[in-house]
Amino acid sequence: MRLLAITIVVAAIAIAVTYVAFYFVFLDLFVDLWWFRSVGFEGYFWWRLIYRFILSGGVTFVFASIFFFHFWIASRYLCLNTEVGTLLDIVKKERSRRIANLFMAGSLHVYLPLSVILAIAIAVPFYQQWEFAILFFFGEAAGVTDPVFGNDISFYMFAYPIYSIIQQELLMTAVLLLALVALLYWLVHNLVPNQKQDYPLGAKIHLLVLVGFVILFVIWGFILQRFDLLYTDTHTPVFFGPGLVELRYYLPMIWLCILAFLAVAVTAVVYLFSGGQRSAWPMIGCAALFLVLLGLKNFQLIPDFLEKFIVQPNPVKTEKQFMANNIQATLAAYKLDKIETINSTVNLNPTEDIIKWKNQRHFENIPLWDRELLVDAYKQLQGIRPYYTFLNVDEARYFLNGHVTQVNLAAREMNIRNLPNEAQTWENTHMRYTHGYGAVITPTSQDAGQPLEWYLRDLNLHSDIGFKINKPDLYYGQEKYDYAIVPNKLEVLGISGDDAALSGDYEGKGGVPIRSFFRKLLFASYFHDEKIFFSLNVSRKSKIRFRRNIVDRINTLTPFLYLDKDPYLVVTNDRLYWIMDAYTLSDWYPVSTPSTDEFSGESQQFNYIRNAIKITVDGYDGSINYYISDESDAIVKAYSRAYPGVFKNLKEMPVELKKQLRYPRDLYYQQMRIYARYHQTQPELFYEQAETWEFAEIDGQIVKPYYVTTDLNACNGQEEFVLIIPMTPVNRDNLSMIGVASTFDQNTCSDIDYDPGIRVFKYQKDTQINGPAQVDALIDQDPDISSQFTLWDQHGSEVVRGRMVVKPMGNSVLYVLPIYIISTRTRIPQLVRIIVSNGDAVVMAETLSEAFDQLQFKFVKKQSDPITIEAPVKPVAKPLPLLKDKLRKSAK
Repeated sequence: MRLLAITIVVAAIAIAVTYVAFYFVFLDLFVDLWWFRSVGFEGYFWWRLIYRFILSGGVTFVFASIFFFHFWIASRYLCLNTEVGTLLDIVKKERSRRIANLFMAGSLHVYLPLSVILAIAIAVPFYQQWEFAILFFFGEAAGVTDPVFGNDISFYMFAYPIYSIIQQELLMTAVLLLALVALLYWLVHNLVPNQKQDYPLGAKIHLLVLVGFVILFVIWGFILQRFDLLYTDTHTPVFFGPGLVELRYYLPMIWLCILAFLAVAVTAVVYLFSGGQRSAWPMIGCAALFLVLLGLKNFQLIPDFLEKFIVQPNPVKTEKQFMANNIQATLAAYKLDKIETINSTVNLNPTEDIIKWKNQRHFENIPLWDRELLVDAYKQLQGIRPYYTFLNVDEARYFLNGHVTQVNLAAREMNIRNLPNEAQTWENTHMRYTHGYGAVITPTSQDAGQPLEWYLRDLNLHSDIGFKINKPDLYYGQEKYDYAIVPNKLEVLGISGDDAALSGDYEGKGGVPIRSFFRKLLFASYFHDEKIFFSLNVSRKSKIRFRRNIVDRINTLTPFLYLDKDPYLVVTNDRLYWIMDAYTLSDWYPVSTPSTDEFSGESQQFNYIRNAIKITVDGYDGSINYYISDESDAIVKAYSRAYPGVFKNLKEMPVELKKQLRYPRDLYYQQMRIYARYHQTQPELFYEQAETWEFAEIDGQIVKPYYVTTDLNACNGQEEFVLIIPMTPVNRDNLSMIGVASTFDQNTCSDIDYDPGIRVFKYQKDTQINGPAQVDALIDQDPDISSQFTLWDQHGSEVVRGRMVVKPMGNSVLYVLPIYIISTRTRIPQLVRIIVSNGDAVVMAETLSEAFDQLQFKFVKKQSDPITIEAPVKPVAKPLPLLKDKLRKSAK
């Protein structure tokens, strides 16, 4: 009966171990290996696996060896100083003899399992932070030194985090070993009778060595503690980093604590080895001194006294250098130290500028369609089938109509959840409705009162200006796609279009083959879906495609990169591509002000950021390529050395994709949020904050960065794709600056030569220049405009103001505000008017050309010169076509 019970227990344990090993080791390992192989990263898969195994296993082995070695040493000195006879003669009780022999023999049955368990417990932080070890081993000097201690910043970003973990774990190990070995000596010494009163010399030396390790690691902790001062936030919001109190009080106290602790250690060793013949007072005195210094270091009264009576009465004089350190480090960490500042003046009579604005190439690319509103129009007008949807609208520029033209575009993605419930079957989900199809493209600007113009539309991908896509199927995108099995034995017709040629078999190279029963069984287990195994429509040519959401796909490959929230679509003659901006972040840059944002779907705190990688994802076959866009970034250099062949040079990117690279919106927002204060590089001005900026607002809503294709006089009239954001003084609405970010190379005048940079058009402080909120107020005060708004905003429709575009134009500032009518039933926006202003006068028209004519007339009329000019015909307010019937009924 007992044997049966033991057999059952052993069998249950074996089954449990087999189950865990299959589902959490064997299954995941094979599926991941096949998936990494399918995307061309099998070598990288093995590198990461090897690094993790070597680092985690190596750390566990080292700590287990340390524990076992000291336990083995302790066993050598246990009970060797008995007075008479052998141990077996001395130990009278059988139980005491067995226990003593167990500890004395250095038994593998006790010390080895105990060492492994303790090592795993100690090494847990290393398992969690093993990516830091990659940077530590492969990182190199960045060539930039911190302003306080003079170390290369790579020390803080790569070595310091690892050193901190190692110090803490080694100190914990030394303390634990000292306690366990001392307890072991004490227990056996008291367990075995007829022992001498003194411990053997070897045991004393062993304990002394362990005490020495504890002392060594405590001192190392104090030394590392100095660098913690670089990340203090006690002076925020004035500045970040160490100030006078930290570097003139806390830093000397740390050194004094180190010296006092060393004195305690030396006097304690001398006293212990003197056999009690020396006085204990030196040791007691040093210990008391150390405790006093440690108390002073952690006692807040003296730092508060220094802060209150020395720093606060003379803040700039005492903290000037420390503020300068913070400014210098923050600008470098956020890559704001090379911003080009253009001091601009505004011409109060902008007649000449207005005439220049009328140039077609200037205003044709002013974005009048807001992508937040345009997505509803795309869904209503180009969804066509219930299972197609548009998640968001992107901006791009293409060479059309003889020059660079800015467009809006969106991918038509698959969302089977819009089908009736009875149609959402397993076969439909995974084998029929497997992919989106094509894209739509519209110009970013057009005349008001006209139907939306299309450059690419419909399921037949009709285009009047030459857009053509060879492989329009979109198997990978931003939707939450489930796995798909294609090609398969089904004849799928009428989903992408009526043309059978549009519904042919999948010819892409992506996906994992499932040609064997073994693979079908594994995938059925992996996805917990037995239909994969039993389906008769899975052929030997079938491939299973999973992780089809591009964010999940990239995060699975490179979890150490932080992804931008806005991947954007690129249309080429061959197929559709996604481009994703990826960042390297760190919160270990010394003396740099921290910030917080959401990357890769999680909130991240950092004080260093680089847009180091551009990632392309083929929408058809899912292939992924990583291109280094910032070769000065030390983090991406380390990863590139660790994973050879993964990251390519940006010059290898195909030209049609490289032309569409842009400055990331999220990065620019973060940089300008920091630069709003840190553009004041003089400590005196930085402390005063008299010129601190904030994002411009309209009706309490921040004007977010927006893309504009425009000529900024950098390359003889050649237009560039820029990201613009206006800023105002704190708590004021007048315009202070317009920030412009671009990847346009001003030396070669080319988009292909990727050269990201920021220019700031800074306006004089002594001149009033209306900001977006003030121009918006001028619009409200215009009686003609407000009366038209009142007329339109009724009977099932609402007037919606679009995003106000603010851009520098010559010696003036141009403000453009699109006005939409949105039907409350269909939610399709209609562009009905365009408001244009130079900041002082506002006009409204159906076209930009008409608006510029009206604006020009207003300023010419103000001039004292007797100039005769024919006033432009102002459009009469009239009901819109879509509202005529309703208004007539209302009038009756």
